[in-house]
Amino acid sequence: MSSSFEKYQKRRLISSYFSVVISVSLVLFLLGLLGLLVLNTKKVADHFKEKIALTIYLKDNAKEVEIKQLEKTLALAAYTKSTVFISKDEAAEAHSKDIGENFMDFLGYNPLQNSIDVYLKADFVDPAKIEEISTSITRKDFVDEVIYDKPLISLLNDNIKKISFWVLLISGIFTFIAVLLINSSIRLSVYSKRFIIKTMQMVGATKKFIRRPFIWKSVRLGMIGALLALFGVGIVLYYLNKTFPELALLEDKFLLMILFLGVFGIGVLITWISTFFATQRFLNLRTDELYY
Repeated sequence: MSSSFEKYQKRRLISSYFSVVISVSLVLFLLGLLGLLVLNTKKVADHFKEKIALTIYLKDNAKEVEIKQLEKTLALAAYTKSTVFISKDEAAEAHSKDIGENFMDFLGYNPLQNSIDVYLKADFVDPAKIEEISTSITRKDFVDEVIYDKPLISLLNDNIKKISFWVLLISGIFTFIAVLLINSSIRLSVYSKRFIIKTMQMVGATKKFIRRPFIWKSVRLGMIGALLALFGVGIVLYYLNKTFPELALLEDKFLLMILFLGVFGIGVLITWISTFFATQRFLNLRTDELYY
């Protein structure tokens, strides 16, 4: 009978530890993914910004030397990510494919112009900065006009600001929820041992002596949960980097190390604090209050 009861208690104890580890790992896994999103919000935003092109249309009388010089100047400019020269013949061929027929057969000539698509660095994709760049390039005699999608750039910048704000807000809310969930799991684990805590106190054990094993046990469980969470985050990160290599998610190893250490530290810190206050609560209760 005694052996059966001991096995039951042991199973209960293991189940309690397992619940704490799973709760901590799931919460920290989601927190890690959110941290990953926060760290890469700017990188993702920059990726979309750098897809916007500034198109420079050249006059038909533009000399090849002038065009080459302009290309070289643009390539060396601080604002340039990359440039692509598109001849009027290439533009006509692409346009013919888009409309499904050769429009030059109808017109009898090619009305399109040579052009240079300039892809800007993300920091320069701003209405005021692009306008300044555009004005500077337009001053050249052989440049006909410079066009870009003004409404798209304004909309993109506004949406990026809104998304960044909401990501930070949601991160703060989710961190708070994560603390509450881990705290609840720890409190339930300590609650199941409230009578043991009170018994130890009644035989003369000090509060510090009673708290120590509970805290160390919870911290160890928190470490295990954090390692499981980081393993999951690592798998997701590897998959995302393989799927979207252009984002270079593994490039900034320092930030990733801070994220992983932060998630691990949060797991340890929350379990330590939660266990401390949970055990303190039961230490301060009277014996008859343990039943409520």
